[in-house]
Amino acid sequence: MDRFTAMQVFTEVADRGSLTEAGQALDMSRAMVSRYLESLEHWLGVRLLHRTTRRVSLTDAGAEALDRCRQVLELTRDVAAVAGARHSAPTGRLRITTTASFAQACLAAAVAEFLALHPQTQVELVVLERAVNLVEDRIDLAVRITNRLDDTLVARRLGTCRSVLCASPAYLARAGTPTEPAQLSAHPCLTHAHVGRTEYRLLHGGQTVRVPVSGPLQSNEPEVLLQAALAGLGLVQLPTYLVSAPLVAGRLVRVLPDHEPEALGIHATYLSRQHQPRLLRAMLDFLTERFSDDVAPWDRDIAAALAPVRSRARRGR
Repeated sequence: MDRFTAMQVFTEVADRGSLTEAGQALDMSRAMVSRYLESLEHWLGVRLLHRTTRRVSLTDAGAEALDRCRQVLELTRDVAAVAGARHSAPTGRLRITTTASFAQACLAAAVAEFLALHPQTQVELVVLERAVNLVEDRIDLAVRITNRLDDTLVARRLGTCRSVLCASPAYLARAGTPTEPAQLSAHPCLTHAHVGRTEYRLLHGGQTVRVPVSGPLQSNEPEVLLQAALAGLGLVQLPTYLVSAPLVAGRLVRVLPDHEPEALGIHATYLSRQHQPRLLRAMLDFLTERFSDDVAPWDRDIAAALAPVRSRARRGR
C-alpha cells in the first residue's frame, strides 16, 4: 500500500486517539485505516500502537516513528510548495467557527467577499457560543474574542473589540442617565450569562472600577440583550461591532463615555503555523487586512457620528 498515505493515516490516528475519528477526518473507512496501519507496521517491523476497544495509544517505537513520519510529511509539503502550489489560486473547503453575534455583524460579510474573490473555495461557518476543540470538531480556523488564549493553539491578532455601556433614549428619559459608575447598581442591567453577569469592570484614568450590577435579563447571546435594550428594558454593555448601527441612528445612547469596558482582542486561532494549506493562509491574510486597523471600521462609524455632537457640545460651553 502507499506508504505516504500510511504515514498520513498513522499521524492522524496518533493525533485523534481513535481509528474511527481518523477515518472520518480522512474520508476513509475504519477498516481501511486499520489496513494502512498494519502495512506501515509490517514495513517498519515494529508495533506502533496499543489498541483497545475504545482508544489507541502509542508504543515507545510508535512515538519515535511518529516524529519521523511528521518530518517526512512536512518535507513532502515543502517540496510541493516550492514546485508551485504556493502560487496557485486557493482551492478547497474551510471550517470556521465564531460566535453568533460576530458572525452576523462582521464575519459573514467578510467570508462572502472572500468567496467572491476565490470562487474555487467553500466555507462552512460554524456558529457557536462556546469554544470548541479544533481537533475533535475538525475546525480549521476559530475567530475568538478574548484576552485569554489557549496556549496550545497558534493565534494571529486580527483587531480589537471594544464595548460600550448604552441604553435606549426612552429608558434614559424614564429612569435618568447615570453620571457615575456607582449609580449603575440602581439601574436594571442586561448582562451576558458568562461575561460580566454580576459585575461591570470599567477603565477610567488607567484604573479599573468594579461595579456590582443586576437585572431582569441574562443571556448567552448578545443579540438578545441588544433587542431588550432597544425595547427599553435597561442598561447594557455590548461590543461596538454589534451596536454601532443603533448608536449612529440614535436608537441607543452611550452612557458613561469616559468609563470604557475592557477591550478584548479579536484573534484567529488555528492548530499549526507550519505547512498551512494555501486556503488557510489566504483566509488569514484576508481577515488580517480587513480587521487589523488601529480603529475598527465599526468604531470609525461611531466616532464619525458622534463628532458633530461633541463639536456642538464644546461650542455650547
